Amino acid sequence: MLIITGSLAYDYIMDFPGSFSDHILPDQIHNINLSFIVNKFAKRRGGTAGNASYALALLQTKHTLFSCAGKDFEEYQKDFEKIGIETKYIQIYKDTYTSTGFAMTDKKDNQIWGFFNGATDHNYELKIKTVATSNDLVLIGPQSAKGSLSLIKQCIKQDIPYMFDPGFILTQVSDEDLTLGVTHATYIIGNDYEIKLISDRVKDFKTLTKEKIIITTLGEKGAVITDQGKHITINPAKAKKIVDPSGAGDAWRGGFLAGLSRGFGLQVCGQMGAIAAVYAVEEYGTQEYSYTKSQFTKRYKETYNEFLTL
Repeated sequence: MLIITGSLAYDYIMDFPGSFSDHILPDQIHNINLSFIVNKFAKRRGGTAGNASYALALLQTKHTLFSCAGKDFEEYQKDFEKIGIETKYIQIYKDTYTSTGFAMTDKKDNQIWGFFNGATDHNYELKIKTVATSNDLVLIGPQSAKGSLSLIKQCIKQDIPYMFDPGFILTQVSDEDLTLGVTHATYIIGNDYEIKLISDRVKDFKTLTKEKIIITTLGEKGAVITDQGKHITINPAKAKKIVDPSGAGDAWRGGFLAGLSRGFGLQVCGQMGAIAAVYAVEEYGTQEYSYTKSQFTKRYKETYNEFLTL
C-alpha cells in the first residue's frame, strides 16, 4: 500500500497582465507599497499530498492519503470523495484553516507567493503506525520540516520504507537531519538543483546512497533514475500546450508510484510519471487535468512506442 503524506492546500491563483519590474523602484525597495489589479482569478485544490493523491486516483491506484486539514476542508473533501479518494485518515483541526497559497503571476511568468501553513503545521502529530506497516511505502512529501522529520523518525523506528522528497525543506533542516533522512530512505527524489544541494550537504553521499534509488527530475528534459550506479534515462512526454507547470512534479510522483505499486520496472514507472506530468502542465491549476486509464495508455504508447497494461 502507498501512504501519501505532505500538504493539503487551497491555492488562490491570480494573473497580473503587466510586469512586476515596471512597478518596483530599485531605490525605494525598502519602502514598497504596491497594489496590482489582476485580470484572472481561480481557487483550486492543491498541496503536495493532494496533488499526488489526485494523480494516483486517476490511475485507480489504491493508496492512503495521510495529512492534516483545517475547518474549511469540507469542499475539498467532498470533491475527493467523488473521485474515490478515501479521506478518513485526514486529521481535521477545527481551530485553524487548511494550508492556503496565494500566487500572483505577471506576463513574464514571474511569481509572488504568500503561503499560510495552517493545519499542515500539525503533520508532526500524525502517527504513521496507525496506517502503515513494513510492507507499505510512505511518500514523505513536502510539508513543514517538523512534520517531515517526525515521519522519517517514525518510519525508521517502525522499519517502514519511505520515499524522501526534501526539496521544500532544504532551507529549514540541518545537515544532520538531512543526512538522517537520506541514510534510511529507500527512494530519494528531487529536481536536479535539489539533488545537487543534497549531495553537497550530506557527507559521503555517494557511499550512503550506493544501494538506493535516486530520482532526479529535469523538468522539460525528462528525468534520470539512478539504481545502484545504473542510470536510467526517462525521456519527457511532449506537451500539446504548456499552460501552467504548477503541480507537474507532484503528478510525476503520482504516476511513478502508480507504476511501482503495480510491480513495474523503474523505466516504465518513470515513463508513467512523465505522462502524468505532461497532462498537468496542459491545464491551469494542479488538479484540473483528467484522463481515463485508456487515454493514459494511449498517450503512453504514442510517446514511448510501448504498450502499457494498467
